[in-house]
Amino acid sequence: MRIGRQARRNAKSLFQACRTDGLLDEALVRQTVTAVLDKKPRGYMQILSQFQRLVKLDIEERTALVESAVEMDETMGKQISKSLQDQHGPGLHISYTVNPKLLGGLRIRVGSDIYDGSVAGRLAAIGSSF
Repeated sequence: MRIGRQARRNAKSLFQACRTDGLLDEALVRQTVTAVLDKKPRGYMQILSQFQRLVKLDIEERTALVESAVEMDETMGKQISKSLQDQHGPGLHISYTVNPKLLGGLRIRVGSDIYDGSVAGRLAAIGSSF
C-alpha cells in the first residue's frame, strides 16, 4: 500500500505526541490508536499503517540482545547493561542468551546495529579476507 505525504506527516506527529521524556508511552499509543479508529479521519488506514511502522522501529531500537558463549556472571551483566544504557540511552530492554556456537566472546545486537566480539565472528572475518 502506498502511503501519502499527509498520512506520513500525521502519523509522525501522532508518534511524537506519544513520547514522554524521549520514550514511547504504551498507554498513549493505545489511546491514540483508539482515537484514530473512533474518529476515522481521511486516510486513517494509511496513518495507522505508518504509525505502526514508527512504533515497531522504536521498539526494535530500544531492544538489545546480548549473546555470550558461556553463562555470564551478574557483575559482567551489570557492566554490559550500564555500558549499553550509556551508549543508547535509558529505556533499553536487554535480554541475555547463551550461544555456544560463538566459541568465546560476545555478540550484541541493538536495533539494526551488531557488535560482534566473538571468536566465531573473528574467524569468519579472517576466512573472508582470504
